[in-house]
Amino acid sequence: MKRRYRIILILAGVLLTGWLLCLKRDLFKGTPYSTVVTDRSGELLGARVAADGQWRFPPCDTVPERYAKAVVQFEDRHFYWHPGVNPVSLVRALVQNIRAGHVESGGSTLTMQVIRISRHRERTLWQKGIEAIQALRLELGCSKKKILALYASHAPFGGNVVGLDAASWRYFGRPPSELSWAEAATLAVLPNAPSSMHPGKQRDALLEKRNRLLLRLLKHGDIDEAIYETAITEPLPDSPHPLPSLARHYVEKQPRGKRTQTGIDIHLQRQVEVLTDRWSDDLALSGIADLAAVIIDNHSGEIIAYVGNASPERKRSGVEVDIADAPRSTGSILKPFLFCAALQDGIILPGTLIKDTPVNLSGFTPQNFDLQFHGAVPASEALARSLNVPAVHLLREFGVPRFHQLLRDAGLTTLTKDASHYGLALILGGAEGRLSEITRAYAGFVMQPKGFPLTDPEAIWYTLDALKGVSRPDEIDPRLITSVRKVSWKTGTSYGFRDAWAVGVTPDYAIGVWCGNADGHGVPGLTGARTAGPVLFDLLNLLPEDSPWFEDPMVGIVAEVCPASGHLAGTECPERVTCVLPRKAQESSACPYHNGGVFSLPPVMEWYYKPFHPEYTPPEKPKQNEAPLQFIYPEPGSILYLPRQMDGSPGGIVFSLAHRHPEMPVWWHLDGDYLGETKFIHEMTLSPSPGKHVLLTVDGDGNTASVSFTIAENLK
Repeated sequence: MKRRYRIILILAGVLLTGWLLCLKRDLFKGTPYSTVVTDRSGELLGARVAADGQWRFPPCDTVPERYAKAVVQFEDRHFYWHPGVNPVSLVRALVQNIRAGHVESGGSTLTMQVIRISRHRERTLWQKGIEAIQALRLELGCSKKKILALYASHAPFGGNVVGLDAASWRYFGRPPSELSWAEAATLAVLPNAPSSMHPGKQRDALLEKRNRLLLRLLKHGDIDEAIYETAITEPLPDSPHPLPSLARHYVEKQPRGKRTQTGIDIHLQRQVEVLTDRWSDDLALSGIADLAAVIIDNHSGEIIAYVGNASPERKRSGVEVDIADAPRSTGSILKPFLFCAALQDGIILPGTLIKDTPVNLSGFTPQNFDLQFHGAVPASEALARSLNVPAVHLLREFGVPRFHQLLRDAGLTTLTKDASHYGLALILGGAEGRLSEITRAYAGFVMQPKGFPLTDPEAIWYTLDALKGVSRPDEIDPRLITSVRKVSWKTGTSYGFRDAWAVGVTPDYAIGVWCGNADGHGVPGLTGARTAGPVLFDLLNLLPEDSPWFEDPMVGIVAEVCPASGHLAGTECPERVTCVLPRKAQESSACPYHNGGVFSLPPVMEWYYKPFHPEYTPPEKPKQNEAPLQFIYPEPGSILYLPRQMDGSPGGIVFSLAHRHPEMPVWWHLDGDYLGETKFIHEMTLSPSPGKHVLLTVDGDGNTASVSFTIAENLK
C-alpha cells in the first residue's frame, strides 16, 4: 500500500514537473520582427518589414483599452475569470461542431490562441489538448495583461500583416492608441478568419461582423448609444496605408528587428524635410542634385532632425545615398578646431598676426580663395574670412600629427590613415569627414562631452565669437543689428567645387548642411557660402529661440596685449590693452614687430600688407640685424616645377623679391653666376636646370638675401 502511494506521488511529481516545464520561457523566441523607429515622444518615423516578409512590430507590454475591450468581447468574454481554459466554451464548441458535421467553433480562449500562434501546429484535437495544458501553465506565470499583449502582438490580421501595431498602421494609418471604437472593433474581428476575410475582400461580411461586435459592446456597457450610432456608420478601410517614412536614412541606421526610440523631433523633422526638399529641387536646376542636413540638440546631445539626402521623390543617381553619413572632402570646415586648439595651447592669441604670404612646402603651394595675399592677418579675422594660407602657416606651427589626433578625439572616424598621408592639406580639405560627425564635433564646443579635446572656456569663447562674425548670406552684420538671431558658423568648399559645407552653433543647437552631388562631380559656383549657407539659416529659423548668447566666461588669465600685433605686449609696444585670455596664453610670444616704438613688419609681409593698410608707414631704419630685402617667392627649400611652353619646351619661373626701399638696385646671382640687376620691381624669370640651386641677391648697401630650392626632374 505504501509502495502504491509512493508510486502515485512520484508519478504526480513527474507530471507536475512536466507541466511546470512544458512551456518555453519565451514563447516567440526566434520570431523575426519589423524594424520600428519612433521619435522622442514615441511617434512612428518609419518601419522596415521583418526578415520573413511580414509586417510584425516588436511586442508591446500594453494594449489600448478600446481594442482590449473589443477583442475580449469578441474572442473570450470570460477571459479575466478563467484559468486559461474555459470548459463551458470547449463543451459548447464540441456540441456545435458535432451538429454541424464539421469544425465550426474552436472554443479556444485567448490564452489558448496565444499558445497556438506560438506553436504553428496543425489544428487537431490532440494539439487542442496540448494547447489547453500549456494555456493553464501560461496563466500560472503571466498576468492577464501580459497574455493579452502577447495575443495582440502576434495575431494575424490578413495578408502579411501580423500584430495590432502593424495592422493599425497598415489599415488606418495611425497607432492603436488613436483608433476609434469602430476601428478597434474591425481589428478585433480580423484575426478570427484572417486568410478569408480582411479589408481587401468580403467587405460586407466583415462589416456585418464588426457591427455585431459593436452591438455587443453597447449591450455590455462598454460604449453608449451615441458612440454606437456613430461607430456603425464608419466605413471600412480601403487599401493598406503606406507606413510613415520620415528621416528615412536615419531609420535605416537603427538596429534591425527592434523597436528604437530616437531623439528625433517628428514635428521639426517634417518641417526640415519640406524645407530641404524645396532647396534641393531649386539647387537641382543648377546641377546640384543632393543635399543633406543634421540638427543636434546641444543639451541632450541627440540628433533631432536628420536628412540623409533630400527630395527622395526626384529621380537621380545617388538618391539613396545617405550623404549625411558619407565621407566627403572637408574643405575649410575644420579650421575652427585648429584655431581653438592653437588658442588653448598658447600658440596664438585671438588677434595674433598670422603670416599670409606665398608659401611652397615641398611643392604644396596653398592659395586663398580670392587668390590674394594680405601679408599679415589677425588670427580671428583669418578664421572668419576662412583664409587658407594663414591656416597652413598655423597648422605647420601646431603640428599635423597633433591636429590629426585632435580631430580623431573630437569624433571624426574617417581619418584612418597616418597623419603624414594628409600633411598640411589636412586643413584645406585633404581629408574626408561625415556631416553627422562634423556637426557633432561643432556641438562639442557647447556640450563638452567626455574626451572632447578642446576644453579651455576662453579658447572656445573666442572661437565662437570669431565665427559669429562670418559674413552671412543675407549680408546682415549681427554685431550691428542686435535683433538678428546670432549663430557662430563656418563654411567649407572642397577642391573642384564638389562639396559645399555650412555648420553653425548656437547655445541650444548645432546645424550642419552639405550640398553637392553624390557621385562627386563638381559644379561651378558650388560653394559653402552660396549654397549650403542659405539652407543653414533657413533651418535656423525653424528652431525655437535660443538661450541667452554665449558670454565670455572670464576664467582665464589677465594679460596686456599689443593691439597692433595681437601678441602679448612687449617692452617697446607703445599701446597695450588688458584682456582675459586662455590659461596658456602666458606661454605665447611677445610682440616681435615694434622697434623703438615703431610698428614694422618683415619685408615680405610688408610687401603684401601695405596695399590693404594705407595707414601703415614703413620704418626708415630696419630693426637691428634685419635685412631690408627678402624673397617673396620661392620659400627656402621649395621644390619647383618648370612649366611647359606651348611648343612643349620648358618655360621659366618668376622669382620675386621684396625690398623695403624698392628704388634700391639689386644684383642677382644663381649658383655664383651673375644674372643681372633689378630696380623698383625686383623680379627675374629663370629656367634653372633640374637639381638643387642657390639664388643670391645683393642690394646697393651690401645687404644680402638668398634662397635654396630644387627644380624637379619632371616637367609640368
